[in-house]
Amino acid sequence: MILQALNSYYRRKCDDPDPAQRLPTFGLEQKEIPFILEITPEGALFQIWDTRTSQGKRLVAQAFRVPMGIKKTSGVAANLLWDTLEYVLGVDTKGNPKRVAEQHAAFCARIAALPEAVREDAGIQAVMKFLASIDLAQLERQPAWADALESNAVLSFRLQGEQDLVCQRPTVINAILNVPGADDARMAMCLVTGEMAPVERLHASIKGVWEAQTSGANIVSFNSRAFESYGKTERQGENAPVSRAAAFAYTTALNHLLRKGSPQRIQVGDASTVFWSEKQGAFESLFGDIFKDDPDESTPAVRALLDAVGSGKLAGPDGDVRFHVLGLAPNAARISIRFYHCLLLRELGLRIVQHFKDLELVRGPNDAQYPSLSRLLAAVAVQNKVGNIPPNLGGAIVDAIFAGENVPYPSLWLNAAVGRCRAEQNVNYLRAAAIKACLLRQQRQAFKSFPSTTLEPEFLPMLDLNNNNPAYRLGRLFSVLEKIQEEASPGLNATIRDRYYGAASSTPVAVFTTLLRLKNAHLKKLTTGRTQWFEKLLGEVLGPVADFPKHMPLPDQGRFALGYYHQRQDFFTKKPDSNTPPTEGTPA
Repeated sequence: MILQALNSYYRRKCDDPDPAQRLPTFGLEQKEIPFILEITPEGALFQIWDTRTSQGKRLVAQAFRVPMGIKKTSGVAANLLWDTLEYVLGVDTKGNPKRVAEQHAAFCARIAALPEAVREDAGIQAVMKFLASIDLAQLERQPAWADALESNAVLSFRLQGEQDLVCQRPTVINAILNVPGADDARMAMCLVTGEMAPVERLHASIKGVWEAQTSGANIVSFNSRAFESYGKTERQGENAPVSRAAAFAYTTALNHLLRKGSPQRIQVGDASTVFWSEKQGAFESLFGDIFKDDPDESTPAVRALLDAVGSGKLAGPDGDVRFHVLGLAPNAARISIRFYHCLLLRELGLRIVQHFKDLELVRGPNDAQYPSLSRLLAAVAVQNKVGNIPPNLGGAIVDAIFAGENVPYPSLWLNAAVGRCRAEQNVNYLRAAAIKACLLRQQRQAFKSFPSTTLEPEFLPMLDLNNNNPAYRLGRLFSVLEKIQEEASPGLNATIRDRYYGAASSTPVAVFTTLLRLKNAHLKKLTTGRTQWFEKLLGEVLGPVADFPKHMPLPDQGRFALGYYHQRQDFFTKKPDSNTPPTEGTPA
């Protein structure tokens, strides 16, 4: 299914109306080439053209459409008319002159093996003349030579005064596309297209997956007897037969989606996530715009989606377009499929909207209305550092978003959010939003599994005066007691939250008797009117609580944190009369 979807995307991109957006034809690939050897028709060096441009603090090479590269291992194998400096020029950069000589000989032999009609092309003639008499002294006088030599950079050729590379000349391209397959290539039914075709033994590497090998990794790969069928040990690709054309199509499409600066790629934890639609349209880059790291940048895209869902725009033809989301994670020399979803755009829109509704929470003026995934993940990591995010958490959250509202978020998210609240004694907006979303999904899942059970009321974005859950009420109570202490002793460096929050949220019976006794001393310092107001509020909060639990499980610790956050935010919400305790229907 995944390879078929990528193959279809490749076919669509090959026919893109914008030539700059078209993907290379079978037999070609996009390759970043930092240095071009510009030569005259007589084979003399004119200059070394540096194609790199500054992007921030990095130099990024220009990408060119070149003949498909050879999948290299430890042996010597040369690409056609482009390769590293050692292959192209035969100059040793690593202290292994014998191997470099073999590499350069292989590079020259690859050109010599071209059909005679191709070798008569003016560009090929110029390259052959240049290779026959390489002038190292002239190369060393070029300004870009030092950088190219130091990095053993990839090189290619261009005739002086022309725009295309020599390997892009029509005669060379036609030769590449018309080269017959290897004699030992076996015919089989392609698992992607269903056609009888030569099977690709080694699939091209996929590059751009975060933390995977820089040289690339594979989705389809067999190199262990445990994964190989009988008689196919030396022909790994035949264990999952994919034709050469289909293998080229899906690897080219996936590398295009994973390329640097791709608007159809985001990083969610350790999952490199790509997305595409079956038809080109306004929503092609929807996912990337919505889940940008900066919530200020993603807010317009979220609002546009909400408007599209609310206005019924996605109920029309646009909503019938299928949308694909694929999450990839590194796994040594291979790539793991972390998740894959194929949804109609209308379903996708509804599920993303539901995600943000589950996160909706009363907040401060500086908090983002639609928090980004990266900030939600960082908020539950140790020291708020991205590097401390549990490796599988980001992908599991995205998987839950697209699975629908009845599928719970990963329990690890709730565990991490509650754990950070306890460790830092700080229930901030992002952690409370994560806790609320996780608890809501758990409630729906429980009701789906046991419809006869009484469904707990869904948590509101603001303070819910009708929520009688003991854990939620105790969280509110803790917030009220902290507020009494703050008003009784203004300017405190630490409150009861810094000392008692962890114990209060897990073993209430061991803490609240002490805190309720201490609050009497704090109330004596307040005015009579303020004391009466707090006494009424305490009565309202404690009314439905029959007893203090000895121990609260993790979900109840989450309810405690949410009750504390709701009540705390309610204290900072302007009321018509500050001496009136909250009553049913009071907005938070």
